[in-house]
Amino acid sequence: MTSAKRLAAVPDIPPLGDAVPGYEGSGWLGIGAPRNTPADIVGKLNEEINAVIAEPAMHEHMIGLGIEPEAMSPAQFGKLILEATEKWAKVIKFADLKVN
Repeated sequence: MTSAKRLAAVPDIPPLGDAVPGYEGSGWLGIGAPRNTPADIVGKLNEEINAVIAEPAMHEHMIGLGIEPEAMSPAQFGKLILEATEKWAKVIKFADLKVN
């Protein structure tokens, strides 16, 4: 498990961070909207998406797929994207990765 914490779908498998402190290499999924989408529309989409993932049947279905749904505000999701971009940019630079 490369996530920072144990996953509900496989609680007996410890995360790699238990052996390598600070390690975290999980992926994430999200739903975005085009730039300049009106704030009221973004807010409504966010409200509805969070409501769907909070439904017990959907929540359990996602857990079964290995996805741990987390309700976020648009600002929280924006912060997640920024932090992930910065984190992986450092990895790409350190590894001197190039696109062919």
